[in-house]
Amino acid sequence: MIRRTLGASLLATLLVATPALAEETNIGHPIEAGGLHEGRLDMVVYYVPVEGDLLEVTATFAPKGGGDPQRVVMGLADRDSVAFSLPGYQDSLYAFSRSGEEVTVATETDMRQRVDALRRRP
Repeated sequence: MIRRTLGASLLATLLVATPALAEETNIGHPIEAGGLHEGRLDMVVYYVPVEGDLLEVTATFAPKGGGDPQRVVMGLADRDSVAFSLPGYQDSLYAFSRSGEEVTVATETDMRQRVDALRRRP
């Protein structure tokens, strides 16, 4: 029983940590914009270089059904990555990563369904 629970927990952790991405955009130059439109939010993202080696990445999320947009601003150093969900939209995971001058943004919109399915397995 402990082995089965541990195995299911490990599998769930691996799937959440490495999600199958539904949509992706790559931005290779400052002020070049990219967008994602999967799920209940539309997102536009761009970056500008700031002091040192940081790129300041700005992502604006707008609900498709109307409502106030939400903006996230973060600094990414080379080889940084971060993933998060927005309040009220926990079914979508947004992942940002940087490699050199390229910023990649991806989303998965069925994350909650996949985790729930894993929990139901015997």
